[in-house]
This record gives sequence, structure tokens and C-alpha cells, in this order.
Amino acid sequence: RWMFYTPEMAEQMVQRREMENSLRDALKKQQFRLVYQPRYGHNSSRIIAVEALIRWDHPELGLLMPDQFISLAEETGLIIPLSDWVLKTACHDAQQSLHGLSVSVNISAVEFQSWGLIDRVRDALQVSQLDPARLEIEITENATLWNPESSLELMLALKKLGVKLLMDDFGTGYSSLSYLRNFPFDGIKLDKSFISDMPESDSANTIVKNIIGLGKAFSLSITAEGVETEGQLQKLMMMECDETQGYLIGKPLSLTALQEQMAALDSAAQERTGQQSQG
Repeated sequence: RWMFYTPEMAEQMVQRREMENSLRDALKKQQFRLVYQPRYGHNSSRIIAVEALIRWDHPELGLLMPDQFISLAEETGLIIPLSDWVLKTACHDAQQSLHGLSVSVNISAVEFQSWGLIDRVRDALQVSQLDPARLEIEITENATLWNPESSLELMLALKKLGVKLLMDDFGTGYSSLSYLRNFPFDGIKLDKSFISDMPESDSANTIVKNIIGLGKAFSLSITAEGVETEGQLQKLMMMECDETQGYLIGKPLSLTALQEQMAALDSAAQERTGQQSQG
């Protein structure tokens, strides 16, 4: 095709190159940090897991969210060392400070094209001494589209390590039903776009109820993402959704803040138990 040159093209290339150099520098200087968003289990009535989410403390641009740099990391190959850092840090934090909780880590589609992922996950588990059953790998269904046969083998190899596999953003891709049948997932995370119109929208309620039923038919745990109102939570509990995640449950927190929140919740629960026993 034909394209007319404009000065903005050169400017965009310069900005991209500068951002790439900044990203390389950030890896060396460890300018990244993790925050953790809680996941609430309704059967146990407590926080049972956290999702590790990366943040970049850029020295000039301030706090950057993943959607501002992950795609660049994927294009430049920097996603591998960046993901390594996330895996090792999340496993270390879970082992040292988040006793009893599972931790989930997002794996990009680019990473899922390499068998090196198996060694990287194994190394993170060995270094941290984390029980593999407490590590959950979140994968979007699109990550497996490049080569379904190879993806299945890779997932089975991950399962042999003892980790769990979650399908992230369920319902936003093209082949969700067949993927549930053919791939060894342990659970699905229902995309927040389905939750946003609940409970006011009858069609949204029906869709979510059917998806929950579908997941249970495949013996999968069901997590609803993006839960922000009490009405949504109550509706999901009526539908027997296993777990919920969202701002109503808890915003992404630093490790210290998460520990403080959990200590406060445990204290409140113990106080309620004491009052009930006295009654």
C-alpha cells in the first residue's frame, strides 16, 4: 500500500525507541513492583487467592499500568525477563507472606509460544519453595490459537509441575466452549464485561447464569471479575458462583497493605465468632 510520510511518524518512532530503552533500563534498575488483588471464595467465606499485577514506577512519567508497556515488552522480547521477575516475585511473596493463599500470574500469548515457559515456572517454584498447587497460571484463550496442538502439550507439561491453569477473560474469544472441552483448565474467570450490567439486565443475568452452569458441567471453578456492587455480589451468590474478584472485594494492594487488610478481616471474624459463642 501507499503511505505519505508525515513528521509525526518519525516522532512516534523516536518515542517508541526511547520507551524501549527506558524499559530495558527499568529491568536493570528494578523499577517494577507488584500489587495484589484479592479473590473471595464463597464456600469458605474468606479471601482464598490473589492476582499479581505489575506496575512500573517510571522516573519521569510516574506510575504506569500494564496496558501502557506490556505490548511493547512483547514486541521487543523483553516480556520474557519481565515475566520472569513477576513469576519469581509473586512466588516468593506467596511463600513468605501470603500463607495459605494461592497466587495467580498472567502469562502473555507471546510467552505461550515457547517451551522455555516450563523451565521458567519450574525455576520460580524451586527458588521460592512454593507449593506448586498454590500457583495459578492465567491464560487467555487467544494465547492458544497460534498452535492448539503444541499449546495442549505445553499446558499438560505445566499441569505435571502441579500448578493450576485458569482461562482468563472467558467469553471474549471465539472458541470458549471447545477450549473448555479440549484443554486442561482448572477454572475460568468470567470477563467483567458480562458482570457490568448485572443485576438490572435480565439478559446479562441469564448469560452469566448459563456460563456458570457450563463451567460447573466441566467441573471448573468459576470466578466473576469486575464485581463492584453489592447487587452484583448477591446475584452471583444466588447463582452459586464460586469466587468473585473486583473493587467491591478489594482493590489491588501492595503486599504490606494486603497483609494489613487480611489481619483486620481475620480479627473481625474472630470477634464475630466470640460474640456468637457468648450468645
